[in-house]
Amino acid sequence: MGLALYATGAFLFYPAAAYEEFAFFLASLYILTFGLAFLETTSNPFILSMGDPETATQRLNLSQAFNPMGSLLGMLVAQIFVIQSLRSDDYSAEAYDALDALEKSAIRENDLGIISYPYIGLGVLVIVILIVIVLTKFPAVKEDARMTIRAAFSKLRQNSRYYEGVIAQAFYVGAQIMCWTFIFQYVDYLNTSRSYADQLTATWYNMAAMISFLSGRWLCTWIMRYVNDARLMLWFSIGGVCFCAGAVLLPDMLGLYSLVAISICMSLMFPTIYGIALKGMGDEAKLGSAGLVMAIVGGALMPPLQASILDWGGPGFSDVAILGFIPEVKFSFVLPLLCLAVVGVYSYRSINRAG
Repeated sequence: MGLALYATGAFLFYPAAAYEEFAFFLASLYILTFGLAFLETTSNPFILSMGDPETATQRLNLSQAFNPMGSLLGMLVAQIFVIQSLRSDDYSAEAYDALDALEKSAIRENDLGIISYPYIGLGVLVIVILIVIVLTKFPAVKEDARMTIRAAFSKLRQNSRYYEGVIAQAFYVGAQIMCWTFIFQYVDYLNTSRSYADQLTATWYNMAAMISFLSGRWLCTWIMRYVNDARLMLWFSIGGVCFCAGAVLLPDMLGLYSLVAISICMSLMFPTIYGIALKGMGDEAKLGSAGLVMAIVGGALMPPLQASILDWGGPGFSDVAILGFIPEVKFSFVLPLLCLAVVGVYSYRSINRAG
């Protein structure tokens, strides 16, 4: 079902481009995202159940290590093929407004078509994966007696490791989205003091962060053979807090390098929080998994808060100097710092529970 919704949403980008209706694009994205939510909710508990419970979190980290590959490929395709081919980027706002209606229509049709092609290709790939899944015989998973929704909610409410995990997941996803979104404004701020020839391209640093994230996932999967998952996440949380502080306090490129390095520390958090929160659960893990996926709403709630800090002094990125020397664009990364501190507290409490 998840793959079918994913493919449907991707294919709908073609008629959305043809009709040139924004609402159509939104509907396509919603359907595609529903498919992703189905996949997250069903696949992760299945992976946790496929083997020794002691290595469940390690398995989930291994499977999630493939996610950044898709994100990295998406950014590469967008930067090299899509953005470079958009004709509207060849005009300033004034020059575009000066074009006649026929010329504007041709540019709009060209650009929307270019944007829709990667989604059509993605839809075809997802259909292929769907066929492979349908034809593959999966091992049966032993399940407890079926539990009612009310009974599952009751068990989850009594499980502090679970509901604290949902809170930690919301703060983690908020930190991730903030770091990967506002790196563009951070680079724009650094570019204000650089000549035209020395301008930085934010996308390349965002891709460097993604490569760091990917590398961290693979590294953590190996380290978990020797280190307790909650203890390892505590170490990485402390590292993330320190790198956030570096992004706020360190000058010029040192601050940017610190911002990129935060992704290494975030790499293990989503699957590890997931695995710890669902550890030892029975049939209620299905409903619990849905709650952990819904916790990604933190990625929708936190960025507007950071954006509001950027707007403190006006439209620029350094209109206000906090403590006399920190521009608001850098100070805004105090929010990811606090979010990662919450994950650190959850990690510490999880170590004590395990003990």
